[in-house]
Amino acid sequence: MQILGIVAAVVVAALAALLVYAATRPGTLVVQRSLRIGAAPDKIFPLVNDLGRWAAWSPYEKKDPAMKRTLSGAASGKGAIYAWEGNKNVGKGRMEIADSAPPSRIAIDLSFEKPFAAQNVVVFTFEPEGGATAVTWAMRGRSPFMAKLIGIFVDMDAMIGKDFEAGLANLKAVAEA
Repeated sequence: MQILGIVAAVVVAALAALLVYAATRPGTLVVQRSLRIGAAPDKIFPLVNDLGRWAAWSPYEKKDPAMKRTLSGAASGKGAIYAWEGNKNVGKGRMEIADSAPPSRIAIDLSFEKPFAAQNVVVFTFEPEGGATAVTWAMRGRSPFMAKLIGIFVDMDAMIGKDFEAGLANLKAVAEA
C-alpha cells in the first residue's frame, strides 16, 4: 500500500511540474516562413489579395477538395472575405482582408471555429529583390493555457510551418509560370 502512495505522489508531482512548465511558455504563437519568388511583387500580390485565387496555391485547398467555400465582401483587397467548412484537416473558419497595401503588404484577420476556436492575424509581405520578390507568410495569435500545454507535445511551428512552406512553393510555381 505504501508503494501505491509513493507512485501516486510521484504522478501528482510530475503533473504539477508539467502544468507549471506549460504556464511559463510564451503567450503568443508566431509562425513565419519566407521564400524568394522569381517574379515582381505586382505579379504575386494579386494571387494573395484576391481570395478567390487562393485555390491555385493554398495548401489547405488540397487537404479537402470537397471543402465548402464562401466568398463575400469586396472582390479583392480590404473587406474581401473567405469562409470555409471542411474535414478534420481544414476545420471551419473565416478570414477577412483587414488591410491591403499594393504591392507590398496584406493583413488578414483569421478566425477558426473548428477544430478549436482561435483568432490570429496573418500578414503577407512582398519585398523586391532585384528581379525577384521575397515573400513572407506570417501568423501571430494568442496562445491560451491549453495551447501551451499541447505545445509541449506538438511543435505547432513545425506543423503549421510545413503548410506555409508548401503554400509558398505553390505560390512560386503559379507566379513563375
